[in-house]
Amino acid sequence: MSDDGLSDQRWSEMTIGQMATLACLLEVNAPKPGNVHRGADFHDLGLNDFAASAVAIGPAFEAAGRSRIGRTILTAIRATRRFVDSNTNLGLVMLLAPLATVPVRELNQAGVAARLADLNQDDAADVYQAIAIAQPGGLGHVDEMDVQDAPPADLLAAMKLAEGRDLVARQYVNGCEQVFAAVRFLTDPATAKLPLSDRIVHAHVRQMAAFPDSLIGRKCGEEIAQKSSLMASRVLDAGEPIDEEYFQELRNLDFWLRADGHRRNPGTSADIIGAAIFVALRQRKLTLPLRAL
Repeated sequence: MSDDGLSDQRWSEMTIGQMATLACLLEVNAPKPGNVHRGADFHDLGLNDFAASAVAIGPAFEAAGRSRIGRTILTAIRATRRFVDSNTNLGLVMLLAPLATVPVRELNQAGVAARLADLNQDDAADVYQAIAIAQPGGLGHVDEMDVQDAPPADLLAAMKLAEGRDLVARQYVNGCEQVFAAVRFLTDPATAKLPLSDRIVHAHVRQMAAFPDSLIGRKCGEEIAQKSSLMASRVLDAGEPIDEEYFQELRNLDFWLRADGHRRNPGTSADIIGAAIFVALRQRKLTLPLRAL
């Protein structure tokens, strides 16, 4: 941070709702392979939809400290649907909500797990209603605690059943373990001199390589999800994130991910990275002013 104290002043003036909005905007603007970003829209979904969604959720997160996690999620998704006609942010909102309720001094796996242990039947009802409003793709049907059924009494039990097929659900079971790992990707000293946008892309590729994207898995099957993870590993193996070989493999990954409409969209990986940006903002691990775009 700067010596004149301006950065500290900026941090003290940034509210948690603004951090949630900023995290969403930084995530979607970075040119991550296979995702909507400032240089690439999908045919039915564009950057402006995500930007409007980022603005829409701000008020819900301003009240997150005074609201239950499920109600924050439902309020944010209702607000999003007033701006956009399709699901832009359910997974990310579900990650941000518990991360927003934990004091910064407790913003770690143990602190988040303790807060998630307090989820009750009201939270389950609100989350299931939010899912019904958002209508996310690729959920399919399961025999127990399906999202089309009545909400369960125990939301964590439902997340436990879903964790094998949904990385967002797994974060509710493990205290956001992968989110905190992604914070380390994002703030790795080895990439500290890169522009923030490049660090976000690199963290996204590391996330894809470490965990096959569960949205791709639900839409296209586990074999395609595993292939996406292997191709992300090839990007990392090609060189440092300043080398031409790295960028060539990154372009190859992006081309392959977009070759089937947007069925291979690594949306869950993007959600994890967006949540990691939010944590890094709250923990003041990203210096202000941000040199991001």
